[in-house]
Amino acid sequence: MRRFAQQFVFHPSFYCTSSRHSSNSKLFVGGLSWYVDERSLKEAFSSFGEVTEVRIMYDKNTGRSRGFGFVYFSGESQAISAKDAMDGKPFLGRPLRISFALDKVRGVPLVVPRVSSGDSSS
Repeated sequence: MRRFAQQFVFHPSFYCTSSRHSSNSKLFVGGLSWYVDERSLKEAFSSFGEVTEVRIMYDKNTGRSRGFGFVYFSGESQAISAKDAMDGKPFLGRPLRISFALDKVRGVPLVVPRVSSGDSSS
């Protein structure tokens, strides 16, 4: 018999959504190579409109990229164009995963149901 257990898990989807229509112009960009820097990421997205900010998340211990970041556009239509054109496209040898970013809500855990397999003979 399988038991279903709920655990508190912080998952990358907590920070982003695959919804095509968003009220913001901030994109989550995943699948980044360790060799990507803010300048190269900005250059890659600038053809879709004015990029106002680029942030790559780095590991605080190693200083190495965590493989994701955010690109901010001056308008939502520019962000939609960039997402549609760049999602799944290779960038420095790795396919990008792009979605609209959500604002992180502090102190609110995301509950993801997990299936625990095994005997329930207790």
